[in-house]
Amino acid sequence: MLTVKGVYTTSLLLLSMSCIAQHAPIKNTYTSEDGIPHLIIERKMIYHPDTAWLYNHHASITHLKNLFIAIWSDGMIDEDKPGQRVFFAVSKDFFHWSAPQVFANPGVYKNDTLNVLTAAGFHQFNDTIVAYYGEYSPHKTNTHLWAKTSTDGEHWSNAINMHVPVNPNHGPEKIASGRLIISGNFTFPYTDDYRGLSGWTMSSFYADSLYKEDNPATFYAPAEKNNLPPLCEGSFFQTDDSIIHMLLRVTGKGWKGKLWLTESKDNGAHWSLPVETNFTDNDSKFHFGRLPNRRFYYAGIPDTLHHYARTPLVLSISNDGKLFDKNYIIADEPYNLKKEGLWKGGQYGYPHTMIYKGDMYVIVSRMKEAIEVIRFKIDQLK
Repeated sequence: MLTVKGVYTTSLLLLSMSCIAQHAPIKNTYTSEDGIPHLIIERKMIYHPDTAWLYNHHASITHLKNLFIAIWSDGMIDEDKPGQRVFFAVSKDFFHWSAPQVFANPGVYKNDTLNVLTAAGFHQFNDTIVAYYGEYSPHKTNTHLWAKTSTDGEHWSNAINMHVPVNPNHGPEKIASGRLIISGNFTFPYTDDYRGLSGWTMSSFYADSLYKEDNPATFYAPAEKNNLPPLCEGSFFQTDDSIIHMLLRVTGKGWKGKLWLTESKDNGAHWSLPVETNFTDNDSKFHFGRLPNRRFYYAGIPDTLHHYARTPLVLSISNDGKLFDKNYIIADEPYNLKKEGLWKGGQYGYPHTMIYKGDMYVIVSRMKEAIEVIRFKIDQLK
């Protein structure tokens, strides 16, 4: 059963007001000036298309047993067009990756027109990996979230319906209570099923009446009705006071080079009214996380001088989750586009991170055409 919980119903108004984030509590110190150290990295191109299926984006990476597993969206030429599917590839050593295989194909919308699939990350429990993907019609309607499971990273179950109308930005991430939360555009479904396969409950900072589904087209209307810029593609971290800090991208005409923030003090059940931060952003997806030494990190594109160029790829570190003042260049080498397509661009697109055995792994799309993975030793971070 789908349960929807918004923060603007009358009975929850006081709770909403009590947890409204203060203006600019989170900020970074990145500037484009010279002097930011470059990390020593290793890198490998996982997939570089030849003459077909030239759109590749929305990548995530994980590790299960002896395998690295990557998943991403794969389209013919243009972004999020009918027929877009999901690919995956595996590697035992980071440097040698299997040929990509189809993870999921879209269903038929009408006659010979296909739906659109979007890769949506991983969750792991015990010795099982769960991979998620969203599906919606060519008209950005009828949104569904699906999952498949595997115990070896190569053979997958049939698709399982998650029964939430969400196209996620990142896969489920665990908070201190054990609850799993999905970062969507403006909805953040949660479940207490440790497997991440059932019991998903919708949650948002918007009123329940303002939306029916969360996908790449539905975040504009509720934002306009609330006099907010188009907010989308969240990523969160939780501080030791149990507050969840969900940072949000602003896109379109509302972009002013800053991330916005909504917070939850009750394990993701309710969210504060979003406010602008002083954390700079290039208009792209990003990923927050926590290092083994408990410091917080951000991987993304904080440059604002070259809107939408999505370079350099930067790692920023914070001791307290408020001030991200240690900055490192992960990568800034250019990629040459093979084939132009709708919305194809951005040198380092949509980073997703993973920490494994002392290394951080960052998977990105290159100009929304190729998929690359980068890794570096985290002991470089001072």
